Amino acid sequence: MVAGVKRFQPVVAAAKTRDVNESDTVIIVTDMLAEVFGYDKYSEITSEHSIRGTYCDLAIKLDGVLRLLIEVKAIGLELKEQFIKQAIDYAANQGTDWVVLTNGETWRAYKVTFEKPIGSELVMEFNISQINTREESDLESLFRISKEGWQKSALGDFHEQRQALSRFFLGAVVLTDPVLDVVRRELRRMSPDVRIEIEQIREVLLTDVLKREVVEGEKAEEAKKKLAKAVGRVLRARSAKSKEDGSVEVPTDAAPDAEATFVEAAPASPTTPAVA
Repeated sequence: MVAGVKRFQPVVAAAKTRDVNESDTVIIVTDMLAEVFGYDKYSEITSEHSIRGTYCDLAIKLDGVLRLLIEVKAIGLELKEQFIKQAIDYAANQGTDWVVLTNGETWRAYKVTFEKPIGSELVMEFNISQINTREESDLESLFRISKEGWQKSALGDFHEQRQALSRFFLGAVVLTDPVLDVVRRELRRMSPDVRIEIEQIREVLLTDVLKREVVEGEKAEEAKKKLAKAVGRVLRARSAKSKEDGSVEVPTDAAPDAEATFVEAAPASPTTPAVA
């Protein structure tokens, strides 16, 4: 990978200077997919992949299964929102989760969200000309869309990590009853004579601590739904386990409010928040 980057950085720079067209950029990208990212040019990289009468520039197939669609634009062209919309439409028609949009220099990896309407989330972006092969973080970016990285679900794992650490998801977790109960216990430990209720803490967090955009709006609601789904999975797993060993069964009817579900599923300890 390091050798491939060093070889193609001057190639990309020269192509950008010449302002090569889209067809020539596709050739460069194909060679990079093989020599930098490790895909077999003849069996794993497909050009002009047909999807319901339309075409995307390149597609990656591993073990005969379509894994990644790649939309290529001319190297001198700025990557605009309309370009990813076209690529996402391709992916939605094919049922593919991942799309890469690139002009040979800038690479962007998107996760397709199969909702109504179909959407996408930018998960990762890097500029091949700015990659420092001595920086581990730069090499990790390349690895996530490499053949080996794909086989190890590196991009998917990175996406899940980003989701878990997003301000919206963290905001939703902080406002769950188990986390608030931990905060209440710590506050009461510092001020044992003061009566503090969970709802009082939640109100202060909502009005004075957390930004409104973190707890309100479309992304905040999406984070709450994901949190509720995660709790639901935990509850169902515990219920199945309790049936197997004959222990007390945990209710499985996941509440629409993730906070209530968390309280039912896992009471918090004084030191460790009971979050999934």
